This record gives sequence, structure tokens and C-alpha cells, in this order.
Amino acid sequence: MTEIDLTRVLCSLDELTATGCREFCLRGEWAAGDDALKGFIVKVGETVCAYVNRCAHLSLPLNLLSDRFLTYDGSMILCTAHGAIFEKATGYCVAGPCQGRSLTAVPVEVVAGYVLLK
Repeated sequence: MTEIDLTRVLCSLDELTATGCREFCLRGEWAAGDDALKGFIVKVGETVCAYVNRCAHLSLPLNLLSDRFLTYDGSMILCTAHGAIFEKATGYCVAGPCQGRSLTAVPVEVVAGYVLLK
């Protein structure tokens, strides 16, 4: 059995099945000062990627509703504030006011069915 560091767990893979993504908020050693690291995990095929929840355009949160980061068809990440569209696997902006820039990646790994912060 694999031992899991519970302080690094962001979610289980099962939690990503309904919407394909999930928000997280971490405090402590991963955050600067009193700030929290706010981000989201997105399922990309059989793997996952994670990003800071901040648009590359004006540094606003990407979502308005909890766990809602994807376009209607679920193929891309959408900034609801300005309509920027990002690739799920890379965070690269392919359309919108920040085209050519990227979301800030958060390093994660999957261990025993859980998504963990690296």
C-alpha cells in the first residue's frame, strides 16, 4: 500500500469526473505570507494538470462559479471575466485579450488515485 502525505492531497481522481475540474485553496508553506494558493485541477485525458486560478490578462479569477473553469464542451479552459480561452494541457492562451500568454502551472502528481501537490 502506498503511503500518502495528506498535507499534499488536493483531491481524489474521482472528484474530477463530474465537471472535469476542481478548485483548491492551500495555506501554509505553499502560500506567500497570509495569502492562500488558489488554483484548480483539470483532467486532460488520463492525466491531470493544475494551474493558479488567475487569468494571464488582468490577474482575475478565471471562474465565477465553484469548479467551473471549462468551455461548454469541456475541451478548453475559459476565463469568464474576459472570454480568454486556454489549452487544458499547457495553459497556453489561444484566444482572447491575453493570447500568447499562459496560466501559471502548479506541479502535481497522481498517487494511488489522489492528486497531490509536488
